[in-house]
Amino acid sequence: MTRLIDLYRNEQQSPWLDNLRREWLDNGELKIEVDKGIRGITSNPSIFQKAIENSSAYDDQLREEVAKGSTIAHAYWQMVTSDIERALAVLRPVFDASEGADGFVSVEVDPSLAHDRVGTEAAARMLHDSIDEPNLMVKIPATAEGVGAIATMIGEGRSINVTLIFSLSRYSEVIEAYLSGLEHALAAGIDDLSSISSVASFFISRVDTEIDKRLDALGTPEAVELKGKGAVAQGRLAYELFLGAFAGPRWEALAAKGARVQRPLWASTSTKNPAYPDTLYVDGLIAPDTVNTLPEATIAAFEDHGTLTRTIGTDFGEEHRIWDALGALVDLDDVGDTLERLGVEAFVKAMDELLGVLAGKAGA
Repeated sequence: MTRLIDLYRNEQQSPWLDNLRREWLDNGELKIEVDKGIRGITSNPSIFQKAIENSSAYDDQLREEVAKGSTIAHAYWQMVTSDIERALAVLRPVFDASEGADGFVSVEVDPSLAHDRVGTEAAARMLHDSIDEPNLMVKIPATAEGVGAIATMIGEGRSINVTLIFSLSRYSEVIEAYLSGLEHALAAGIDDLSSISSVASFFISRVDTEIDKRLDALGTPEAVELKGKGAVAQGRLAYELFLGAFAGPRWEALAAKGARVQRPLWASTSTKNPAYPDTLYVDGLIAPDTVNTLPEATIAAFEDHGTLTRTIGTDFGEEHRIWDALGALVDLDDVGDTLERLGVEAFVKAMDELLGVLAGKAGA
């Protein structure tokens, strides 16, 4: 029995793998990770950049696509689709055994569409329709434009991983997009809502990185005392919002039609500051109906010495105290806006650089 298995069985938190490589599909490593307790997979442009640039496993498929006359962008999406489809097959037993609660694999729309609602909707439909597996989640960033696209996609009965959430205010909008999307799905004639799933992904460690930088600039004793506390506090306050949103008459009407809660997902959970515990963003955010996406190093650390008990309670007084104290020193709205912008820019950069590398390989 692994700690990952215990995490799910005892605390109802689903551990997902925050990586995907073709070698793992070829050599069976991904299946081994699933047997150890991994219950889902996330990917993004940065993950595929690292996977494809640092491997020869994609070279044959690239050559085949080029020989057929495919553009570099089309070849990229064919490679991504191939990996996602194979990963979906590996996770399908988890999906079936959990009756559709877990076993998902996520693929992100083109990040350059982050501020293009119509383009995002078209891209999400294309991915869902071309891959067409029930355990696929398409990732849409939680930009202002993305929130509208999320509501539309949920209303069409499509499962969505909402990514790049950095603020509580935007998370409230994401929850509303999910609930209104479910209501639109019902109105459109989808009587059984259990086929629609969604997670709301908070990028945890980046919050501390940005807040800590601003606290360091202040340099006061009060600022220093609050370092490393913002990200977990915000995650716990997000869980408070989750508990409030998925209760009461509105939610009960949807649940009666099979609707599933939109689980909070903790992303970017590797610790960036070496002064902090290496399982900080796992140990501090354990609660039922949540997901934690973990890179390999964090999985290894958690298996060695991670916490196996619920750490998000139902009294959030201390978290509000920390968040209010931070808000008195730092513009938290600007933190969220800055991180959203930087997150989108990082994914666009990763994809642009990868397409350049593929173009170079194709011309070699």
